[in-house]
Amino acid sequence: MSCTGITVKQATLAVVSNSLGRTTFPIHRIYCIGRNYRDHSIEMGHDPDREPPFFFQKPADAAVDTAVTNTVAPLGNSSSSKRCIIPYPPLTSSLHYEAELVVAIGKEALCIEPHEALSHVFGYAVGADLTRRDLQNEAKKLGRPWDVAKGFDYSAPCGAIVPSDEVTLGPDTPLTLSVNGQLKQNSTIGKMIWSVSEIISTLSKYFKLKPGDLIFTGTPAGVSAVEIGDLIHIECGTLPPCIFEMGEKEQPRQPV
Repeated sequence: MSCTGITVKQATLAVVSNSLGRTTFPIHRIYCIGRNYRDHSIEMGHDPDREPPFFFQKPADAAVDTAVTNTVAPLGNSSSSKRCIIPYPPLTSSLHYEAELVVAIGKEALCIEPHEALSHVFGYAVGADLTRRDLQNEAKKLGRPWDVAKGFDYSAPCGAIVPSDEVTLGPDTPLTLSVNGQLKQNSTIGKMIWSVSEIISTLSKYFKLKPGDLIFTGTPAGVSAVEIGDLIHIECGTLPPCIFEMGEKEQPRQPV
């Protein structure tokens, strides 16, 4: 408790590790790269040729640890099951999912080269960049920032992190997303336009990367709207999946 009586909870993600045991990863910042898969760039109406990478951010507390679950009834079943529930955000009628490989930074990095980048990685996870697409499209037309479209509450659900020396990821590692059991996104991380090493190196020239930073590395084609009640299941190789249900809109708390 601070002297002001205000307590701010540190956002964290679970870590799954044979060597470290049960622990958590404190989140410092969340960076995201835009249009990093050629097929997604095309489906969003942009030139698929390799362009300089561009980035945006989400608040650290936009992260949702999907390894922490609530007990709810599964869709179409009366028995109980553990599931992470994310409230549908306000002021949108077009909430889109975007499956992404997530990089967790473990060592400070400033102006590093691509060949140095992977030594600064603590581990990897898989998550979703939830997007209020209607607000993003409006912002694009008006030349405005994407903050309200990308950086809202609960907009970065993420599975548990696995240390980099305990997981193998290669160009053919699949990245998939299904909605209610139907496959919607199906690609491999080798189809990124900018590799993980290049992303880290470029970001480190704009910002001093610090332990606790997360980097969402872009999404392949197949993005679409998610509805209340939908069950989202994201996988990337042997990483723990990111699974969540889209819940009802969050209601304001009533005064006591």
